[in-house]
Amino acid sequence: MTESIALGINGLSIPPGTHICAFFRGTPERDQIMVPFLMEGLRAGHKCTCIIDDGVDSVRTALGAEVGVPADAAPGQLDILSSQDAYLRRGPFSTQEMIDFWDESVGAALSNQGFPFVRSTGETTWTLKELPSLYEFLTYEAELNRFLPRYPQVILCLYDLDHFGGEILVDILKTHPKVLMGNTILENLYYLEPDEFLAARE
Repeated sequence: MTESIALGINGLSIPPGTHICAFFRGTPERDQIMVPFLMEGLRAGHKCTCIIDDGVDSVRTALGAEVGVPADAAPGQLDILSSQDAYLRRGPFSTQEMIDFWDESVGAALSNQGFPFVRSTGETTWTLKELPSLYEFLTYEAELNRFLPRYPQVILCLYDLDHFGGEILVDILKTHPKVLMGNTILENLYYLEPDEFLAARE
């Protein structure tokens, strides 16, 4: 397994198994992060999964029109899902259900579909509309740090600063070991290991 995975953004790379968050403002900035990240994965032969709040078709169009999905992209190499069809596919959001979703989809991509690596990205603004609080979602973000090392993969979480702020941002930072900020990857000094983060919230 390679020692670093290219993000497709300004020559930046991260180690396999990384759980990283990126902050942006508005859809254009989101796409400046998300589209290159997915395109780099398609070119590298990775399985790519993208979960977004709205505009599944527009993202598919952006991937095809802006830079061109590689002609030799494998069947099933790219999955673009709405937040509703992923995070809420079986009703109310559940940390365990979502970890099971990733376990099944990533495991199948590697074992059944034969991809060597999986890169996934998920938008998060839906949480503010669908969940009574972010307690369960932040539990999920913490638990992802136990899940990531199970497979050759990376997960990029997308947070819109027009919607998230204040104390919520502090907890978001506590659940991500690395942060993509502008053109830089930061080692997150606020990060807490899952047990420590979850114990502090009891």
